[in-house]
Amino acid sequence: MAQGPVSRQELIRRRRRGGFVGRRRELAVFRENLSRTPESDAYQFLFHVHGLAGVGKSALIRRWEAVAREEGAVTAIVGEEVQSAIEAMETVSAQLARQGCSLKSFDKQLAAYRQKCHEAETAALIPGEESSGGVALSPSAASTVAAQIGMAGLALVPGASAFSGAIRPEQVAAGLDRARVAVGSRLRSHEDARLVLSPLKVLTPSFLAELSEVAERRPWVVLFFDTYERTAPLLDMWLRDVLVTEAYGAVPVNVQAVLSGQERLDAACWADSLDLVTEIPLKPFTEDEARTLLAVHGVTDVRVTDLVLRLSGRLPVLLDTLARSRPQDVDAVGDPSGTAVERFLRWERDPAHRDTILACALPLRIDDDICRVLAPAAGDGLRRLLELPFLTGQPGKYRYHEVIRSPMLRLQRSRSPADWRRRHTELAMAFAAWRREQEAWLAPDGYWDDPVWRDHLLNGTYHQLCAQAPAALPEALHNTVRACSHSTESLRHWAQMLVQADQDSGTDDLMQTGQRLLALTAQPSGASAALTLLLTLPALGTPGRALAHALRGRCHRLDGRHEQAVEDYTTALSLAPDLARAYAGRGNTRSQMHHYEAALADYDQAVRIDPDNPLYLVNRGATRINLRRYDDAIVDFDQALDLDPGSVRAMTFRGLTHHRMHRHQAALADFTSALTLNPDSAWAYAARGDVHLTLGHTQAALADLDRSLALEPDAAWPRCWRGETHRALGRHAEALADFEHAIALRPECGWFHYQSALVMRLTGASTQSERWRRARAIYEAEAVAAEAGDLARSNLLVVLCALPDWDRAESQLELFLSFSPPRHQITEAVDDLEDLQRAVPVDARRLIAILGRLREALERD
Repeated sequence: MAQGPVSRQELIRRRRRGGFVGRRRELAVFRENLSRTPESDAYQFLFHVHGLAGVGKSALIRRWEAVAREEGAVTAIVGEEVQSAIEAMETVSAQLARQGCSLKSFDKQLAAYRQKCHEAETAALIPGEESSGGVALSPSAASTVAAQIGMAGLALVPGASAFSGAIRPEQVAAGLDRARVAVGSRLRSHEDARLVLSPLKVLTPSFLAELSEVAERRPWVVLFFDTYERTAPLLDMWLRDVLVTEAYGAVPVNVQAVLSGQERLDAACWADSLDLVTEIPLKPFTEDEARTLLAVHGVTDVRVTDLVLRLSGRLPVLLDTLARSRPQDVDAVGDPSGTAVERFLRWERDPAHRDTILACALPLRIDDDICRVLAPAAGDGLRRLLELPFLTGQPGKYRYHEVIRSPMLRLQRSRSPADWRRRHTELAMAFAAWRREQEAWLAPDGYWDDPVWRDHLLNGTYHQLCAQAPAALPEALHNTVRACSHSTESLRHWAQMLVQADQDSGTDDLMQTGQRLLALTAQPSGASAALTLLLTLPALGTPGRALAHALRGRCHRLDGRHEQAVEDYTTALSLAPDLARAYAGRGNTRSQMHHYEAALADYDQAVRIDPDNPLYLVNRGATRINLRRYDDAIVDFDQALDLDPGSVRAMTFRGLTHHRMHRHQAALADFTSALTLNPDSAWAYAARGDVHLTLGHTQAALADLDRSLALEPDAAWPRCWRGETHRALGRHAEALADFEHAIALRPECGWFHYQSALVMRLTGASTQSERWRRARAIYEAEAVAAEAGDLARSNLLVVLCALPDWDRAESQLELFLSFSPPRHQITEAVDDLEDLQRAVPVDARRLIAILGRLREALERD
């Protein structure tokens, strides 16, 4: 149905919609660009709005957003609350979903990413053992490596440039290498490890692919990045690559981006792309624009307008605030020496609403619940606040513009310190109550993984610091330590909160600490450095100090600084003797150092303190495997499975223990159960394949090992086992390829060289001598090392028999038996020598004699 002509009054109402006056040129530029076809040379896809605080940047981009919506666009606004490119994509996805354009595949992949990060973060170190027929038990815990990888290329945060010299390229490179090794060995597939280690490379293409689908259905997709001066250090490189290059995939031409911040774009990042950016510099209103705005609100007296223009400096946010109060004479304005905020509050005729406006400047964010705490009698408090020109943000995350909020806070602090403390205390108590309500839906170990719970804790701590900083500081610093444990993003949020609390309360106690923590979040080793910084603060109480030492011990352990790790864990336990995670962490470290008895004692203490933690039981069981205490290990894994029947880790390690005890059918049952729980467990497929290989089920072994390597192509031991399977099937070329791949992954492993040499002998390869030499040299060196023990001595016996060097082999046999090796190791040596006998021609008489001595030892055991 055709519409009639638009009336003059309707036209006026449209132009004054939302009280937006001025900026005609800027509006025209944006509107005209939407009228162009993307193929036009004049079409622009990237705008940069910049100018001083309070100049009206946020108001302009929200007006631009309304214009874009009128043209059928879907839009999203990304504000200062995001702490990474991943959070920026998540914010865009959530806003597009509310407009009927969900990015479902991206959302699903993002959820998987957060889950994998959690798995890598919480998975504990499993003590190590390697053998010719066993699996490597030493994948490192991922800890904070995902955050380290993600932060590697970031610039420092604003205000922290003084610390830029602390970031050295070699530190970054070393941190990334350690991170890749740790996560690659922890997660169950190559895709999982890539998702955690390189999340932007995985998530951004998925995000852009679905964004392209939205762009096909809508004429425009417009993405706004507000307060970009705060997020630029976190988003610059990624956003440039997305918008200007095709590093992550193509972006449709009808996707526009608008950056809005106080500073010009960083030339170091955007230098080659500045010709593609449409600059929109904003300055204070001209005098004509300012007087027009006042006239729109009915302020026309020349003396009044002159005074308002002088008070506001023609900054739109202040000018609009003053104009909406509609002063009609100079007396209503009062003494011009006062602040614009005081004038505005005096002009508000409703005392209750005036108090609500002031009170709602206190929180970091505003929603209905917070309004009810601050103004319980004002049922429509938030609705009336939304009419204020200086309220910015999105639903649930509204906040005052800083130009208005800062003087309002100063006014309240100076006017009534008692009211200041009372209201902040009320807000702190409210956030504590909301946090407890959220805990009813969460498991205790999942609190920090819940963003709502974290938000309540952070906001409550902010208000405690504002109410009474000295009393609240120890707990605030303790929670900052906990944030170090959770993620780099969490630490950054807490560091920013400390800076904000210092600025808003006027204490000058936390500013330097917060800024230094912000700078450290840009370093790959930032968590360790942040913990060191926090440990220097006298206000950090004993519980926080103990936790900080335990967490720094973990950082040392992951970086291979084992002695320092043990020292930190020990210090933590001297401060908090019942800190189970410190015992477990020290046990992990000592196990990694092959100090298995000491590690077992630590795990015993961890289990004593926290007997319902299945992870501690699994780690203790794995240590008992290394000590050949298989029956005790089975008990630990059984208890862990009673506590957590879905624990794939407990199931697979119990299967491994059964395999070590030659209970192969029980081992197969456990690995099959583990795969039922997690069909994508490369580790479980590999372990089951090894059992099938031991039982001579070569086709079943090959099927399992193929599946394992499809999930994790660079797993060295599954490569070797598949090579052995190919050799058993007479597929020598395939076997040799697998062994060579395993050697490339782990050149220090003598067993890979030995297996490669066997196949070379079968094929008559002339280069086999180098492989035999290398295998022998590795095991000779390991056999004299205290930590190698019976494993290296038995492997050296096998290599000497294969060479053959029978005299040395017989001497090595006596040396091996003189150490009273456990039954398991003797049995493994027998199995390996019988496999050698089947694989290549050997002197049967000499080999039978050696096998006879080993079997006699088994009968005496």
